[in-house]
Amino acid sequence: MARGRQRNGRRDGRTGGRAGGSAAAPPGAPGAPGEPSGDGPAGGHPVDSGTAELRPDRDRPGGVTLLLDGTPQSHVDLDDPTYLEFEYVRRLGHVVDLAAPPGAPLAALHLGGGALTLPRYLAATRPRSGQQVVEIDAALVALVRERLPWDRSWRIRVRQGDAREVLARTPADFSDLVVADVFSGARTPAHLTSVEFVTEVARVLRPSGVYAANVADGAPLAFARSQVATVREVFPEVALIADPGVLRGRRFGNLVLVASLAPLPIADLLRRTAGDPFPGRVESGRALVDFAAGAAPVRDDVAVPSPAPPAGAFG
Repeated sequence: MARGRQRNGRRDGRTGGRAGGSAAAPPGAPGAPGEPSGDGPAGGHPVDSGTAELRPDRDRPGGVTLLLDGTPQSHVDLDDPTYLEFEYVRRLGHVVDLAAPPGAPLAALHLGGGALTLPRYLAATRPRSGQQVVEIDAALVALVRERLPWDRSWRIRVRQGDAREVLARTPADFSDLVVADVFSGARTPAHLTSVEFVTEVARVLRPSGVYAANVADGAPLAFARSQVATVREVFPEVALIADPGVLRGRRFGNLVLVASLAPLPIADLLRRTAGDPFPGRVESGRALVDFAAGAAPVRDDVAVPSPAPPAGAFG
């Protein structure tokens, strides 16, 4: 789901969940990213969750957008894994950059894989990081491995499975960073929106670890407010990063929730977000309490998926 195309970043794409090192065929060559390969109509690739398309970026020779059933899921630049095209992914990149001193390796767990945009970024900016990526769509993983390969020296392990089930099997104090960017179609599954889920995230994180989640919502932002209340039920330190228009309910878009048991680098997040091509806002403290006022934490027995985007929201 991308809006507002421009060269230093793209308005919100929906998610990476449903590669740069190794060489890929140039656009236009047989087997090149986004070119028809005989396994689906008009270059479509049947995967477990629908039809995937790899669309070359006309402005960046190594750039490719992964779409699922016509909805942009991920953008990667095979020549430059530090390039982050989608607005919300840039904000997740800020979280990665501030999670530890520059260049220090992290142990990271990514719930939702897509084209592995953020794992590539982390591997390039923090060498020797150990990363696990959980993606439920095995056929999509195979497609990305083949057509958008990543540097095999990177310590990235991709596991097929349900995000919550894999999380439940992950040892305590396993990760410095947990990123949740999981969608089924255009909606976050209900079982990944509850206090019980976030409690599992907190169990897996190390004491200074950081949790970041991609939340998609629009006016009246009831889902986003409930997610803030849910995360605040588990973590004492929480912030929300988003475009001002999304926060005011003027358009449907992505909000990035950030949480930790330790103090968050709010001032640094503010500076980086304000310097983005599409400057965003960071809500924390009293402002975030006010944002979530009246919203109740979500439990498993009442959890619902995130709202579906309106037609054309990310066209």
